[in-house]
Amino acid sequence: MAANGQQMVTAGNPGEKLLFPDPESEFLDPPPSASPGVLWMWMGSNLSKEGITRDLEALKKEGFNRTTMFSLADITTPWAGQIGKSPTPELIAWTEPWWKMVRHAAEESKRLGMDFGMFNGAGYEASGGTWITPERSMQELCWSVDSVTGNKHLLTRLSKPKVNLRGNTPYPVYNPNTGLVEIPEIAARGTYYKDIAVLALPADGIVPLNKVIDLTAKMKPDGSLDWEVPEGNWIIYRFGHTTSGTLMQPAQWRATGLECDKMNLEAVSFHLDHIIGEIKEHLGDLIGKGFSSVHFDSYEAGIPTWTAKMKQEFVARRGYDITPYLPTFAGRIIGSEKKDSVLFTDDFDVTVKDLYRDVYFATLAKKLRAAHLNFLCEPYGGPWRQDEVMPYVQTVMTEFWTHEGKYSPFELVPTVAALRKSGQNIIEAEAFTGDPRDSKWNETPEWLKPIGDAAFCDGVNRLVIHRFVQQSFNDKYKPGLTMGDWGTHFDRTQTWWEPGKETINYWKRCQALLQWGNIASANPEEFNAANLAGDIVVKHIHRQLQHTDVFFVANIARNKGSANCFFNIQGMQPEIWDPVTGSMRDLPQFKTDSTGITIPIEFEKAQSFFIVFRRKLANHSISMTANFRREEELLKITGPWQVQFDQRWGGPQDPVTFNNLSDWTTREEKGIKYFSGTAVYRKKFDGPLAPDARLPTLYLDLGVVKHIARVTLNNKDLGVIWTAPWHVKIPAGLLRTKDNELLIEVTNVWANRLIGDEQEPDDCEWIPGFRGGKSMKEFPEWFLKNEPRPSKGRYCFTTWNYFDKNSPLVSSGLLGPVRITGE
Repeated sequence: MAANGQQMVTAGNPGEKLLFPDPESEFLDPPPSASPGVLWMWMGSNLSKEGITRDLEALKKEGFNRTTMFSLADITTPWAGQIGKSPTPELIAWTEPWWKMVRHAAEESKRLGMDFGMFNGAGYEASGGTWITPERSMQELCWSVDSVTGNKHLLTRLSKPKVNLRGNTPYPVYNPNTGLVEIPEIAARGTYYKDIAVLALPADGIVPLNKVIDLTAKMKPDGSLDWEVPEGNWIIYRFGHTTSGTLMQPAQWRATGLECDKMNLEAVSFHLDHIIGEIKEHLGDLIGKGFSSVHFDSYEAGIPTWTAKMKQEFVARRGYDITPYLPTFAGRIIGSEKKDSVLFTDDFDVTVKDLYRDVYFATLAKKLRAAHLNFLCEPYGGPWRQDEVMPYVQTVMTEFWTHEGKYSPFELVPTVAALRKSGQNIIEAEAFTGDPRDSKWNETPEWLKPIGDAAFCDGVNRLVIHRFVQQSFNDKYKPGLTMGDWGTHFDRTQTWWEPGKETINYWKRCQALLQWGNIASANPEEFNAANLAGDIVVKHIHRQLQHTDVFFVANIARNKGSANCFFNIQGMQPEIWDPVTGSMRDLPQFKTDSTGITIPIEFEKAQSFFIVFRRKLANHSISMTANFRREEELLKITGPWQVQFDQRWGGPQDPVTFNNLSDWTTREEKGIKYFSGTAVYRKKFDGPLAPDARLPTLYLDLGVVKHIARVTLNNKDLGVIWTAPWHVKIPAGLLRTKDNELLIEVTNVWANRLIGDEQEPDDCEWIPGFRGGKSMKEFPEWFLKNEPRPSKGRYCFTTWNYFDKNSPLVSSGLLGPVRITGE
């Protein structure tokens, strides 16, 4: 090994020794950079040190190594909401009791060797807080209008501009002062105001530039104006600015403050100095040793129309005075409809973009770097040019959703393109962001797989899961706290959390190779999938270093099929590496010509592989051995099964005999019909009468599984099966001809138990959600007093419910057929 941990490997010509990371060792033992992270949602005041420790220990055990914390409202409905009677109401974001929780999280992260960071305020949007005063907040251009008739002496007092007291916040919040979900009134919009200019224009039509009369110097501080009005009808505009009233979202009410002015150096500096000062005060000794980053999420704060020094900035950047063009904001045309006004509008837009780059992003980068904090950002959706601001960001994140059950990239492709342009290798993504159409305690690792694979093919190489909620309460209360109706439920309270570790291992293997080497230059002829059969969709991405090429090839359709895959690679032996199992082997069947190599590849549903070229091809003749051998059934395991359900979640006390494998939801027993969790299937069976020499490799095939299974055969753990192909390899010599003992632990999703609970009387109060579902109104007394719940037939406890008693159940259980196969 080299001193830096890189291995000396042979690549290209025999005897040639080159120093670069060995893809095989990266694949088999992924480095820390290949571990995924989570967006860690702290929901309002519902926090506990014990819960924080349990969260971090569970994440570490599962294979995660980074958390980014957001301190949100108690519930998102999807707006910021409140749950009454919190057990710990004193925990308000960015106050001393809350900081004690943050420090505990940082100390525990240090102990566990994990990376911890947090959002730069309360909520997830965008930069501000209770410390931002109206003059440092985002600004709104406003004006009053006075009509006058000319050819006279005018002595008047101009009216001060008035704006709607409700701010320019994009989403409503629960306002405890009124009890309404609304965009709140911001008192400062009626009290804070600064003049910019007073202009007089002819009342109608397009206004030549020389007809715009600047009366600013003629108006006194009290608004009085003394002016000799020329002949004609005139409109006097009094332009000024006030706070836009844009609030941080979606934060606890007492932690909700104004957004800072991103175009004002003093305001941005003030905000960052406050943030960094608080971090240093409470976590100073842990910076770089448990706490490392400050996050800025994707932008949803709107486009401001002013900043205190806009006049100076505009003339310095555009070379002319902005003042006579201000009436453009009031809908007037200055100079020429097709020239002056349009050019000014474009120039103003460019100036805003310049200021976001030169003030907002540059200041964030400078101050965070000086404080030895990582600048973590999703730099899209805002009024800036993405490729210009991303070089300021130390760690860039993009985003993709599970919208309507499919891969839905959100600004992903342009972000990846800009990152590659700037030469960055690690491309993170806020991953699997979901809404109630897709994510209502019914998500499974199998369902997530092709969505993540599609993102990998588009360039993502480190997933940061949206979302993981801080579970502060006793573990008997499951599924527990939620982010309201938002996000994929990737919580440690998930039914499949423990066996789901195999999905994390899959992502780690994928990310290790997708970070290895360099992204290959875009070449539309480097890969092609032809002769597709089975209604599959094949995507790819190509990495390379020296003489080694690695292709990730994924069927992102939920169908099985095959394709002839062409690679623009010559003279190299193809290998297939399976990131689900970690297996690696040569591919014997392929065709080569002067353009490259064509390999027939068979795909199961949503299956993916790495096709690796790292060794010179020996003399090759067409092989009679297929790349994928057909499995033959040797034995179908039939007859009754003994199934033990977990009593804690309503299952029957004694094992139940299933004469045939069937869906739990078709059973009459309520404890099975509505069961969520893990049920253990047991069966004894005799093996095949004699081994078949033609089929040296044996598998246990589970057929259809809803939704994840761990297999033990003759007391040997064969691992977890979570995606197609739904089989596991049987080690040589393990299968007996008589009395084999098979144990299969099958885990489904929470939806059925939640629906089952809805058949019972309720013992909590709820508020209807704004897109369906319902949020908890207040924590019930029996919960606060740790008493048995009044509704004895209810087992789950959660702060958001998507279901009623008539909601459709989710197919669950081992459906089979279970077979012994060979190849």
